[in-house]
Formats: sequence, structure tokens, C-alpha cells
Amino acid sequence: MLAEALQLPPEERADVAKRLIASLDGPADEDVEAAWLAEVERRLLDVGRGTAKVKPWDDVRERLARRLRANRK
Repeated sequence: MLAEALQLPPEERADVAKRLIASLDGPADEDVEAAWLAEVERRLLDVGRGTAKVKPWDDVRERLARRLRANRK
């Protein structure tokens, strides 16, 4: 089965991998899902009000790239 899956195009292999990983998760905890949704909404409101601390994407991307390079060493 693995040999057959490895013959699939990259997009289909990614889909199979995603489905396999999802099958390992238990059922979603509705309380956790609701808490995450509330947090996302709160953060969006903060951005809309101008009270959130935001940084330019280029700065964030560069900081992440530096961290990834440092972790590979």
C-alpha cells in the first residue's frame, strides 16, 4: 500500500498524508474549538480598534527564517 501511495503525484500524496494524520486525532473538543474562535475574534477586534501590537510581515518572516536557520545547526 505504501509503495502505491508513493507513486501518487505530490498533491495526492499530501492529501493522503493529511487524512492519515487527521485519522489519529480524536474527536474535536467543542469547548476548545469555541475558545480558539473567541480568541481569534478578540484579536481581530483588537486589530480593528488599533490596540493590537502588529509587526510588518517582512520583519516577522525574517525573524522566523533566522530561527529556522539557527535550529538546523
